[in-house]
Amino acid sequence: MGRAARVAGHGLIVVLLTLVTQVGGLAWLLSLAFARRWLGFLLSYAALSGVAHLAAPALGRQAVPCFGEPLRMQSVAYCLTLRNFVTPEMAQVARTAAEAVAWDYPGTVTLALDGSFPFLDGMPLLPHLSHDDGQKLDFAFSYMKDGAYAPGVTRSPFGYWAFELDNETDCPPVRLTTRWNMTWLQGLWPDRPLEPERTAALARALLADPMVGKVFVEPPLARQLGLKDAKLRFQGCRAARHDDHIHAQL
Repeated sequence: MGRAARVAGHGLIVVLLTLVTQVGGLAWLLSLAFARRWLGFLLSYAALSGVAHLAAPALGRQAVPCFGEPLRMQSVAYCLTLRNFVTPEMAQVARTAAEAVAWDYPGTVTLALDGSFPFLDGMPLLPHLSHDDGQKLDFAFSYMKDGAYAPGVTRSPFGYWAFELDNETDCPPVRLTTRWNMTWLQGLWPDRPLEPERTAALARALLADPMVGKVFVEPPLARQLGLKDAKLRFQGCRAARHDDHIHAQL
């Protein structure tokens, strides 16, 4: 492989890792100084992740916990990719809502999904159209297993793209959109019913918080859950479907 091709290959890796993890591209560049590149990458990424956790609070971000109750990230993958950072205000909103649901429904575990990266307002958290300032956080629905609420369980392994509605909101065709149906994925998920009481309780707790400005839930699903509030919005036809998660923002 020629020098130009190697440089282009490394450049592509840097871009992809930066888009997915923010600091991964820098870790890859640092790994080029190591004889064992993958070991160098893992060591560099671990070091940079540690720096991110130490530095983020000074820059107005903090991590949603990866473990514990009543609030934690749905998967450790969100923590490893540094996608679990939010502003202190959003962190407080999440804690308060999780505690409220656990108070009404003891044993409930609220699972958070994508937040933001630890640094730099304006850097997109793909594939989201927002989530670039620490003021947004997604939450997984609650589900049932064997006829009872299943704490910490989701239908998909990452909490997204397991849609609850057979027919999505009527939207005209648009060229540029992230409103994917993911039809080919739906048959892979287990037949695990939505737990409506805890899901609705979480949405209501978020809507009741004065720091929350908007909550996105797909309108037909919101009606099924009995949700009605001025803060409850439809995210629009160009954004991702919200019948697989709840989106809250300050």
